[in-house]
Amino acid sequence: MLSRLHHRNLVKLVGYYSSRDSSQNLLCYELVPNGSLESWLHGPLGVNCPLDWDTRMKIALDAARGLAYLHEDSQPCVIHRDFKASNILFENNFHAKVADFGLAKQAPEGRTNYLSTRVMGTFGYVAPEYAMTGRLLVKSDVYSYGVVLLELLTGRKPVDMSQSSGQENLVTWARPILRDKDRLEELSDPGIGGKYPKEDFIRVCTIAAACVAPEASQRPTMGEVVQSLKMVQRIAEYQDSMLTVSNNWPNQRQSSTTFESDEMSSMFSSGPCSGLSAFDNDISRTAVSSEDLHEGR
Repeated sequence: MLSRLHHRNLVKLVGYYSSRDSSQNLLCYELVPNGSLESWLHGPLGVNCPLDWDTRMKIALDAARGLAYLHEDSQPCVIHRDFKASNILFENNFHAKVADFGLAKQAPEGRTNYLSTRVMGTFGYVAPEYAMTGRLLVKSDVYSYGVVLLELLTGRKPVDMSQSSGQENLVTWARPILRDKDRLEELSDPGIGGKYPKEDFIRVCTIAAACVAPEASQRPTMGEVVQSLKMVQRIAEYQDSMLTVSNNWPNQRQSSTTFESDEMSSMFSSGPCSGLSAFDNDISRTAVSSEDLHEGR
């Protein structure tokens, strides 16, 4: 099954070894040479050269596309079950690929859930419903993705016992801050040095809040996450182009307010959702485009 999964944001399975005489099986994947997100955020690779905002958003979108393919275009649906920063690997240009499907599970045909007799995964990334009941959903992967998105925003580990009391768990610490728009800058990674578009930061915080909602039903699908991140990207590109126009032709200055309002209203327009806390919006139910699901095949 794993050998049939092909997408430009998934690490390709090259081959495998299985022996009747041993309980050990080996999977061989393509070489992805530039380390993992974990090593760049929390390890030695990013110490002297921390990831900038644009690179982080590129990584977030690439990883979301990989998960969206597994959930929404793979037949049957595949639940990763151990999505985390160390399983996001980089090419030399920081093109991100989702790796390590050793714990992946096929959902029964036509369904997006699976009842596991043994909870697998990594502490800090495991969704609450999976940890408590063994009920594995595609939305369990969405929760894990939300944790990774919070790592990209904050630079913090999912669980860090060196933090102050009450701040050891990333999601527990971040949730009350995500409910207060005036406090969101408390989440920003000092390594970025404040060099990020404030409005884009707020939008991505909103997406992260939805992904780590306590109830699985409140979380978006990965296809919706892809569309939302692409919307943030398009707004940023539009604002950059408008800035260039206004600098070159100051007498023909145009406002981006209408564009931004229209785009964001479609991005968060389907009604209140408690997973988004104080923002009182929801990620739009736009179907993920074939560009994202099929590209790279």
